[in-house]
Amino acid sequence: MNPEPAAETNSAARRLRLATLTFPPAGLWLLWRGPASVWRKLFGTLGIGLFSLVYAAAVLFLLHKFAGLRFEMQGRPIPIPTWQVTDYARLEKARAEKAVPPAAPSVATEAKTKSLPYWTDFRGPNRDGHYTEQPINVDWAKSPPKLLWKQPVGGGYASFVVADGLAFTLEQRRDSEAVTAYDIATGREVWAHSYLARFNEWMGGEGPRTTPTWHEGKLYSLGGTGQFRCLEAATGKLLWQHDVFAENSCSNLFFALSASPLVVEDKVLVLAGEPLGRDGRMLIAYDKVSGAPAWKALEAKAAYASPMLVTLAGERQLLLHSASHLLGVSPVDGKALWRFPWHVEFDNTIAQPIVTGTNRLVLSAGYGTGAVGLELQRTDKGFTAQERWRNKFLKNKFTSSVLHGGHLYGLDEDILVCLDAETGERRWKDGRYGYGQVLLANGHLLILCGDGDLALVQALPDRHVELARLPAIKGKTWNHPALAGGKLLVRNAIEMACFDLSAK
Repeated sequence: MNPEPAAETNSAARRLRLATLTFPPAGLWLLWRGPASVWRKLFGTLGIGLFSLVYAAAVLFLLHKFAGLRFEMQGRPIPIPTWQVTDYARLEKARAEKAVPPAAPSVATEAKTKSLPYWTDFRGPNRDGHYTEQPINVDWAKSPPKLLWKQPVGGGYASFVVADGLAFTLEQRRDSEAVTAYDIATGREVWAHSYLARFNEWMGGEGPRTTPTWHEGKLYSLGGTGQFRCLEAATGKLLWQHDVFAENSCSNLFFALSASPLVVEDKVLVLAGEPLGRDGRMLIAYDKVSGAPAWKALEAKAAYASPMLVTLAGERQLLLHSASHLLGVSPVDGKALWRFPWHVEFDNTIAQPIVTGTNRLVLSAGYGTGAVGLELQRTDKGFTAQERWRNKFLKNKFTSSVLHGGHLYGLDEDILVCLDAETGERRWKDGRYGYGQVLLANGHLLILCGDGDLALVQALPDRHVELARLPAIKGKTWNHPALAGGKLLVRNAIEMACFDLSAK
């Protein structure tokens, strides 16, 4: 036997192994350039493919361990690697530099206090994502939105409410939750009310999920660990507080309490999670001034959508989701008037109901659920909710849709879709926007995309027309935008920004 070919074969095998260990694609290239049979090459390709999985996992682990790479859920079942992480030292330094005392508001803030507050609730005055306060600029090609300010913000998925020249939100700062107020003209922090509380779960990350509610000079805030607080909106002074879990025999939800407080006449209502035992209740009412408990109702587990005050079939009522039903509830005592079965996988009912007529509404959810159109009818025994249509054309996952001109506009997972609200017929589906949020203003859709971009789309039932898209903030963005006085406020768990959308 000639030793030279054997030595050459062994050398080639060593080169192949070394190349594969160093960089698997290089090993694959050498394998297919070599003289081996096709079957050996196919078998070797399979082996290199399996090794590549181990190789990739090792690289990601090293980047995570030594270079700061993180993994976050961005809507898909598989976590996405990202370098966008919160730098708390930078946050605290930036806040210290921007902080201003409450006694020295800006001139713009003083001017704003003379106007009536408008965007004081989650998703606007009616919690429906509609902005009707004043016309906005929709000619972004000629006059792009002007960035007024941008700065770091703490973690969580809260949105903003706006009143008296201040923008209020709820954020995570290290091991504390902070209810915060910012000068809407400058972005400078005016006050922060902090307390030890930290919610965290591996899929959504850390931080509170709810948006505060402003009402008659008071701010109502429900944190991720059940801390319900009423603050003086101008100064951040604590007026009263409750621990909704301890006081109402409830436990937290897997993704934390996510329903914003709702003020109804002289009461403020909160959803307290999952009732435990005979004394547990989900819907809790407090006196909005004194904070004294008024009544509690409903033994079902709460979902993640916020309660809404509406009038359907001639009856003023609350719409709220439990983990298994949509409920029509009396705002006087919390008694259930009617219920419709609505269960989403993992109890993830997140999207708000959409009122489409005097006695009609639409529900939507992701996780393969789809949408359903309902008609509420009054009977001798009360109310019944009858299904009019059902399909899987609109799957709101972390977002809610809006109604315009008899049509629904919303994200089917991450693609924009238009449905006929009467029949459920899909009119069109186009444009990818990630797991973002939709707001309606001036017959246009303002879409805060899942990656922080801001898009402007005409709300047309016959076609998809995106007019413009621009970068707003960076990183995963599931927080709903807020719009007041022509100023658009956007945020995620890393940064926030304010744009001027006032019509020129």
